[in-house]
Amino acid sequence: MFKSRVLTTQSSLILLTVVFSISFWTCSTTKVPQKEKMSEGLTIGAITYSWRSMSWDAKEVLEFCKETGITSIEMMGSVAEDYAGIPPAPPRLRRGEKISPNERTSYRKKLAIANEARRKWRIAASMDKFKELRKMYNAAGVNIHIVKFAPARWTDEEIDYAFVAAKALGAKGITQEIGLEAAEKMGKFAEKHQLYAIFHNHLQPGEPGFNFDDYLAFSPMNMLNFDVGHYVGATGKHPNEIIEKYHDRIVSLHLKDKTAKGKDPENKNMPWGTGDTPIKEILQLIQKNKWPIHCDVELEYDIPADSNAIIETAKCVAFCKAALR
Repeated sequence: MFKSRVLTTQSSLILLTVVFSISFWTCSTTKVPQKEKMSEGLTIGAITYSWRSMSWDAKEVLEFCKETGITSIEMMGSVAEDYAGIPPAPPRLRRGEKISPNERTSYRKKLAIANEARRKWRIAASMDKFKELRKMYNAAGVNIHIVKFAPARWTDEEIDYAFVAAKALGAKGITQEIGLEAAEKMGKFAEKHQLYAIFHNHLQPGEPGFNFDDYLAFSPMNMLNFDVGHYVGATGKHPNEIIEKYHDRIVSLHLKDKTAKGKDPENKNMPWGTGDTPIKEILQLIQKNKWPIHCDVELEYDIPADSNAIIETAKCVAFCKAALR
């Protein structure tokens, strides 16, 4: 069952105030392989992971978009696939969850059976439900610009499916955690399907010898889903140096506020405006240069007890609006 998203009267008033403050600010320009310039503003969106505490249901996620003033999203693959009818998988084990060896063996068997069922479903899946999902979102004024299928470890047939499904959803490409093996493999499929293979960083930029060039060199269709918060947390450096260098290879940013490397504590998710990520300067750089980069809210800080992910995401959108005045 999905968690209830019933709002208290106080929370409802907070949300209405935040949403009203952003309701007159619209951003509709998107980025396509032809690399056009922005004509109006920049695109502030969200990754649907931001609402993970509330629901993965595609129809409910669409309502979250409406309530937070979001018109463009990075959709988690599970949101799209669940809507399309993929066989369910057993719930993931929680980090640190203690189970017996027998329970772990049983879980792995169930997972293997489910993964095989899901593999067979993917390679035979109709695109009708994905097209229906795109139509439903577009009718509400919401664009799905990328999809996080993360299929590098799937079979080749499943990777083909992921790109075809992304195209049916109207996306520019699919996202995947950054890695050399994944970049080499996914670049070839991206060229085949003429969509982007988009790589997301966590703390890898802080590792000795890390260089984004190594991942982009495998294919001109390899692009970046640059997480500016993780970059600050891993390196302590200003993300604008990376954005300026790779602006024509960045499809989207993940926006979050974190404490910088070397701080105490370091790499900690913070409410926006209280950490070290220079979100305002990042947005202003992109706006100034009219680079067609999607700027997506990723809500990761702890949600206050008297709030919820809808309210907090709306606050983040309002923060972006204030930064661009």
